[in-house]
Amino acid sequence: MAEQLIQGIGVSDGIRIAKAFVLREQTEPASIREEIAAEEVEAELERLNRAKEQSEAELTELAEQAKQTLGEQQAGILVGQARMLSDPAYYPQIEKRVREELLSAEQAVSAVTEHFAGRFERMDNEYMQERAADIRDLGKRLLSQLLGGKRAGLADLREEVIVVADDLAPSDTVQLDKRYVQALVTRMGGKTSHTSILARSLGIAAVVGAGEAVREIADGELLIVDGSRGLCIRHAEPETIEAYRRRQSSEQSELSALERFRSLPAETKDGVRVEVAANIGTVQEAAIAAEQNAEGIGLYRTEFLYMNSNRLPDEDAQFAAYREVAERMNGRPVVIRTMDIGGDKELPYLNLPKEANPFLGYRAIRIGLDRKELLHTQLRALLRASQYGNIKIMFPMISSLEEWRQAKALYEQARRELVQEGVSVSDSVEVGIMVEIPSAALLAGSFAKEVDFFSIGTNDLVQYTLAVDRMNEKVSYLYDYFHPAVLLLIRQVIEAAHREGKWAGMCGGMAGDPLAAPLLIGLGLDEWSMDAGSIVKVKQAISRLDSRDCRTLTDRLLQLATTEEVRQELLRYTESQPDA
Repeated sequence: MAEQLIQGIGVSDGIRIAKAFVLREQTEPASIREEIAAEEVEAELERLNRAKEQSEAELTELAEQAKQTLGEQQAGILVGQARMLSDPAYYPQIEKRVREELLSAEQAVSAVTEHFAGRFERMDNEYMQERAADIRDLGKRLLSQLLGGKRAGLADLREEVIVVADDLAPSDTVQLDKRYVQALVTRMGGKTSHTSILARSLGIAAVVGAGEAVREIADGELLIVDGSRGLCIRHAEPETIEAYRRRQSSEQSELSALERFRSLPAETKDGVRVEVAANIGTVQEAAIAAEQNAEGIGLYRTEFLYMNSNRLPDEDAQFAAYREVAERMNGRPVVIRTMDIGGDKELPYLNLPKEANPFLGYRAIRIGLDRKELLHTQLRALLRASQYGNIKIMFPMISSLEEWRQAKALYEQARRELVQEGVSVSDSVEVGIMVEIPSAALLAGSFAKEVDFFSIGTNDLVQYTLAVDRMNEKVSYLYDYFHPAVLLLIRQVIEAAHREGKWAGMCGGMAGDPLAAPLLIGLGLDEWSMDAGSIVKVKQAISRLDSRDCRTLTDRLLQLATTEEVRQELLRYTESQPDA
C-alpha cells in the first residue's frame, strides 16, 4: 500500500512512531425511534431524567479526577458541563421537545445539542467556535446513557500508542497519561482547542484538524507523527521509518543535551542573571512550569477562567484558582493579568457588542473600567489569594495614565474593603501594567514613576506598532518583532523602568525565541516569560552569551534600518558563539 501523508495543523512538536489507538464514537443503533406516542411522554421523560442524573454523577466523578491530576481549571470544564444540565436554556428545551413535539429522548437531545453547538460554531472567534465541542461532548454523554452503552475511554491504556480521534472531548483529555499517549492525531480542532492546549502543556506531540483522511486510520496500524510539520504518515516505506527514527534519535539527543539547563539558572558566561518564567492559562500548566524549573509565572492569562465556563466565575471560584497557582509555585513570583476579554476572545454571556475592529475596541481594561463590578470581583479574589504566595497583579491594554490611575484606584478600594472585613491580604503585592500599546511605551517614563513593573507584550505591541493583524494570512509576512521601530519602543520601556529602579519583563513570543536572546540581554531585560517548553532552550542560548558583547551588538542592531538586516545580524552573531 502506498505511503500516505496526512497534513494537519502542528500544535505540539515532537516525532513519535507507534501503533494507532483509534478512539471511536459510540454508534447509535439504526432502530432508534424519531417520534413517540402521546401516552409515552411521561415514560420518555423519566428515561431522560435518569440519563441526566447518571451523566451528572459521571461528570462529578471525572471532575474530581481532573482536579487531582490536572488542577482546578481543567476540572472546571467538566463542572461547567454539569452546570449546563441545569441551565434553563439547555436541558428544559430537551424536555420541551419531548413533551410538545413528541420526539424521542434521543432525538430531542441530538436536536437541542446541535442547535446550541451550531450557535458557537457560527461565532467569528476561533476559541468560541472550539467550545462547540464541549456542548457536543455533553450531548454524547446523555445519548450514551439513553442507549445504555459505555463510552470508550483512555484510562485503561498500558502500552505506548498514538491516539486517533475525530476530536478529544474534555472528558477524554482528563484521562490522558503521557506515559502511554505518545501523540495525538485528530480530524477536527485548531490551535486553541482543549486538545491543542493540553497537548502543549503535557509535551505530547499533536496534529489536529487533519480532515477526513483520519477516519481511514485503522486501530493498531503503525503511524508516524511529526508535530512540528503537522504531519501524520500512514503505510510508511521502510526508508521513511528509518529516516524518522534517526530524526527521533537526534531529537532525543538534543533534549538530553538541554536537560542539564533545567536545573541551572539563566546566566550569561560573565555572570549576568535574568529571571526566566512561564506563561500559563491553567492551573495544570503551573505544575508543568514548576517541573521545568521556571523561576516564576510571568503571565497567568485569567481569561480562561471566564471562557471555560457558561457564566461569570464568582469571587470564590477565582480565589481558589489563583490560590492554587500561587501555592504550586511555592513562593516564586506569579504575575496575574486581569481578564483580557474582547478582541479575539468573546464571552457570549457578557453580550459584548459586535465591532468592526474588535482589537481596537471594547476589550481588556476598557471593559474592566466600564463594568467595574467585574474587575472589582477579580481584584478581591486576587488580593485574598495573595496570602498564599508571591502574587503580582498586572493590568492589560493600558494606553494612558488616566486608565492606569483608575485601575489602581479600584485595586486600592478592593484592598480597603477586605481589610475592613478582617480578611488578610499581603502587604507586598506589586501592581504593574502590560506594555502592548505604543502610547504606553512612548509614555514609559511617566508610567515608571507610578507602576511597580512593566511587562512587554510583544504579540500586541508588534500588531499595534506595525498596523498588522497577526491573524491575517495576507499580511502576516509584515508581522515581525525584529522590526527596528518595535526594538526602539522596547528599549525605551526597559530604560524608563531602570531609571526609576523598577524591573521590566517580557511575556510575548519574542521572549521565548533563542535568536532574540543576545538582543534582550543587550537591552537589559530583567524577566523573560514564555511557554514552559521553551525555557531550557532559552537558558541554553543565554549561557553562550557575554553580556558586554551583547550590549555592543545591540547598539549596532538599533542603528539598522530594516527587519531583515536585524535578523541576519542576529543569525551571524548566534552562529559565531561557541557551545556552552
